[in-house]
Amino acid sequence: MTKAKQAEKPDRWSNVQMSTITRGNSTATLRAAFSDWLAHLSQNPAAQAALMLSALKATQQLAQLIPHAATSTCNPCIAPLLNDRRFSHPGWQSWPFSVWSQSFLLTQQWWHEATTGVRGVAQHHEDVVSFTLRQLLDLASPANFAGSNPEVLEKLFQTGGASLMQGLLNYTEDTQRSQAKLAPAGVDAFEVGKNIAVTPGKVIYRNDLIELIQYEARGDKTWPKPILIVPSWIMKYYILDLSPANSLINYLVNAGHTVFSISWNNPESEGRNLGMDDYLQLGIMEAINTIANFNPNKKIHTVGYCLGGTLLTISAAAMGRDGDDRLASVSLLAAQTDFTEPGELSMFIDESQIAYLEDFMWDKGYLSSNQMVGAFQLMRSTDLIWSRILNEYLLGERAVVTDLMAWSADGTRLPYRMHSQYLRRMFLNNDLASGRYVVGDQPVLLSDISVPIYCVGTAIDHVAPWRSVYKLNLLTDAEVTFVLASEGHHDGIVNPPGVAGRSYQVLTKHHADPYLSADHWLQAAPLHEGSWWTNWADWLQVRSGKKGSAPLMGEPVLGVTPLCDAPGMYVLKK
Repeated sequence: MTKAKQAEKPDRWSNVQMSTITRGNSTATLRAAFSDWLAHLSQNPAAQAALMLSALKATQQLAQLIPHAATSTCNPCIAPLLNDRRFSHPGWQSWPFSVWSQSFLLTQQWWHEATTGVRGVAQHHEDVVSFTLRQLLDLASPANFAGSNPEVLEKLFQTGGASLMQGLLNYTEDTQRSQAKLAPAGVDAFEVGKNIAVTPGKVIYRNDLIELIQYEARGDKTWPKPILIVPSWIMKYYILDLSPANSLINYLVNAGHTVFSISWNNPESEGRNLGMDDYLQLGIMEAINTIANFNPNKKIHTVGYCLGGTLLTISAAAMGRDGDDRLASVSLLAAQTDFTEPGELSMFIDESQIAYLEDFMWDKGYLSSNQMVGAFQLMRSTDLIWSRILNEYLLGERAVVTDLMAWSADGTRLPYRMHSQYLRRMFLNNDLASGRYVVGDQPVLLSDISVPIYCVGTAIDHVAPWRSVYKLNLLTDAEVTFVLASEGHHDGIVNPPGVAGRSYQVLTKHHADPYLSADHWLQAAPLHEGSWWTNWADWLQVRSGKKGSAPLMGEPVLGVTPLCDAPGMYVLKK
């Protein structure tokens, strides 16, 4: 180890100690962002005057509201944001709750005006300041306190105090489970291999990083081209194999496909040096090689979800560059390839934050699932934090745990090296979209992908915003069928037919077609009711040839024999 690297150790150790207080967030990033904002705001007297007038107007609106609110139900002077349901209960229209809620919303609006649009402030710093102050304001929302929430008080009187007592019991149970590192309440009803991840299959290949699962065919005839699923290793693979009714893998098998899926190992500290190239070579390429060895004349449909889709795109581009024609198609589910507009995740990513996070990971050799979950929860704090506090602790109402919720509580770890490379190469430097991402000894270009692409974005996605996913159309010359599904990053993908209220838009761009901006695509793409799964099944079927005899499990002649039953060993690692 070099002297420079040795000298870094005290700094890393210091940051590790501090991270227990800051929960892995760089205070330097916050200081830089707020300094930038305050410095420029102080130099803009017109902006200051506009904010003073805005505050005066808000005060006048509130003053005019109070006399009416004290005597009857009144019309609000400001409405909550579109997805903010904290003040939807009718009691918020009555005195004094109407005044409290309106005061909060007016304050929230004023701080939004104060922290956005200040000339000279870097966009990243503006986002950080606005987001941070929004989180601090949410702490003080009257909806979060029993004495200022009419819904909580109504339930309290109806139950004679039992609701608040039940909420206290819920809080105590959750605290005890957290301290004992147990799964959240209700998750025990779901067990991997028992009632989720139960599509019959066998593990036919295993290395230190993956297990490759082959699923049993249904019936004597199947489509000849197999499907390989590449899930993200940020999550366990069985999000695509939940209970049978919600299982995408089960749906594909029922449709007559031969399906394989990678199940990633859950790394410990000793896996700290696993990098992006390891996930490419030991993961995707090993799976493709294994399948191709006993299907030498059959091209492979590939499917990648989230980060798995990003890596699959890299693999497909490298294969195209090298003349490897074993792929039949590429399907990408909520997967980004251009990271210039990654949504609210960008607030957690800059040089300072990544360096701080690297020190945090350096100590353990990985990033824990709790650290990732915390960031994702902050991005949707109204739904994932405050609504839970209201429902479970103030109203005493436990949410019914679903298979998707049970899966989300079954987290994974990310190796130190891989996560650092991913954040730097993708989010910070955007190497893939810029033609700088190196596989082997030369960069890959997404324009080298020539097989058809089926790309799915989801309308309410805080992890992979659909407009960011849509940028794939700028990077490849292949035929791209782009789908915009309703719902979010998870439930927009776990989207089985028959669920009420689901819809999708779809449009195919052929090689010679002109590019449509995301807004123009939104206007041009026809809307369909139901699940995009059915559209994708038709798309795959057209590109899968004619049905033939169902394959064996593995290929005993070549030494590829089943090792154990699905879901395998790796998915069970905690």
